[in-house]
Order: sequence, then structure tokens, then C-alpha cells
Amino acid sequence: SMAETEAAAGKSNRNPTRERSFEKVSVDDYKIGGISKMKQDLMKGVIDMHVHTNPDLRLRAYDDFELMEAAIRVGARAIVIKTHQGTTMDRAYLCNRHNEIVHGKTNNFTMFGSITLNKVVGGINPKAVDVALRLGAKVVWLPTQSAKNHMQKMNQDLSQSVEVVKDGKIVPELRSVLELIRDHNAVLGTAHIAPEEIFTVVEAARDMGVKNIVVTHPEWWIVGMSHEDQLRLVKDYDVILERCYAQNMGGGKYKSNLADNLELIKEVGYKNVMVDTDGGQTENPHWELALAEYMQYLVDHGIPEEHVYHMTHTIPAKLLGIEE
Repeated sequence: SMAETEAAAGKSNRNPTRERSFEKVSVDDYKIGGISKMKQDLMKGVIDMHVHTNPDLRLRAYDDFELMEAAIRVGARAIVIKTHQGTTMDRAYLCNRHNEIVHGKTNNFTMFGSITLNKVVGGINPKAVDVALRLGAKVVWLPTQSAKNHMQKMNQDLSQSVEVVKDGKIVPELRSVLELIRDHNAVLGTAHIAPEEIFTVVEAARDMGVKNIVVTHPEWWIVGMSHEDQLRLVKDYDVILERCYAQNMGGGKYKSNLADNLELIKEVGYKNVMVDTDGGQTENPHWELALAEYMQYLVDHGIPEEHVYHMTHTIPAKLLGIEE
């Protein structure tokens, strides 16, 4: 599309409708969404470890600063920005400086960055991970769009894919990457690899002493992990299952995950489920609205507020090593 071409060319990727809708969204609109009915405002101090922003090859709803302002408006504690195109820790640094310059010390919001091990950074590249972590990245995602599983499901050229598991074992470079994650006490995200690969990677990571392991949107059809497998991963390896707001069905169509997430929380228990949006798509509600709707849905369907708090504050704060 033209927007994508423009974004790729590094020109301004603002569109007037997006600008207007950004101005319109206020905390009051979002209170109308029913969140004020809760005993507490769960957005206060909320943490989301998976949000997409501009600049990006695919136009996103907010850029880094717009997301930061939205987060400050609703009183959020932290967000991890993610890109399929590599790294975001330098962008996160600039957000935090911008926050300081513009807002002084009037809020406690922190933006965090990450690295995603796609072809663009050389795949499973320990050097890239080492530098990203030393520059403050908190999450290391395995391949997303370059994952063999992703490319297989999308019928793409597998010679371009990045392998994480060969002959039932993790590839040697991944061993080095897992050591780095462990030594920096960072977070491993499984990204778009297949369920059977996830088991292999998680077992290796646990054996090597990696503490923070998140299974990335196991509900998304590209990952397509059964509830049984999710349950088994939690039982055997005590991982965190990241369950996201909606999933991309292709062709600009998104399907809500909320009903399935509710079921899973009841099956697995709230202590191993992290509520994230994986937000930022222009097709979905703005980040803060999606997250408010998600939390409200869980409360409306009988999940105690204390449990929702745990899944949106306690779990991510512990993973990021910050105060709630």
C-alpha cells in the first residue's frame, strides 16, 4: 500500500484521520467504556509487554511518543515496544528522555525496548543480542516473520527462514543467546515458532537457568498451541503464557481472543497468564482502549479484580525487574 511505501521510504507516516482520532481519545471516553465501574482503575500502574508503534514498515496507530503520551494519560507504569524489524531499545531510551524533558518528574512511566531475532538482525545473532541487552533491551524475541513456522503457514520461501531447532535440539547460536538472556536477567519471548519447537526451547532455557520465559500469544493461529500444551508447559516449566487482545486472520481482519483467553485463565490459573494487547494495529482500537476493554471483559466475566491486577501489573513488573 502507499502508506507502507511511504513509511518504508522514511517519509512522514501520519495520516489525517489517525491524527484526529488520536486527539479525540481522552480518559473520559475511556471511562465511558465502563472501567470506572470497577472498584479500582486497573489502568493505573498497568504494564503491557507487547505493543507495536511507528516507525514501522507496516503503518501503526501510534508512534513511540504518541503511545508514551497515551500511557502517561491513563497512568500506566511501563510498556515494551516491539518491532519485527529488529530493535527498539534506542527508541525507548529517547521516549524516556522525551518524557523527562516534556513532563519533568511528574509521572513514573517507563518505556522499554526489545530485540526480535529476524533475518534483519542476522537471525539468531548473539552479538546483536549482547549489544541490545547492554543498551537496555528487556525482551529478546525469537524470530517472528522469519520463523520457519511463520513462513510455512504463510507459504513463503523457507530458504529465507531462521531456524531455532535442528534435529530436535536448539541451534548452537541459540545456546549463546540464552546464556546472555540469563546473565542479563532479561526476558525470553518465544515469538512465532511452532509448539513443538517451543517445548524444545523452553526445556533448554530452563536447563540453562533462564528465569523469565514468556510464551508469545500461543492462541494465535500461526502459533496454534492447544490448551493442553499450554497447560503442560505451565505445569512442567512454570512459564508465563502471554494472552493477547486480538489476532490477525489476514487481509486486515482481526478476531477477538477474549472468550478464549477467559477459558484459558480458568483452566491454567491467573498466576501464569499475562494479559497484553499486542496492540498498535490501525484495524484495532487504540492501545489504551483495547487494554481497558480486555480487563473490563475479564472482570465482567467473573475474574476477580485482584487476579486481573496480578496478570497486568504483578507478572510484568516481576519480568521487567521493576517496582509495581
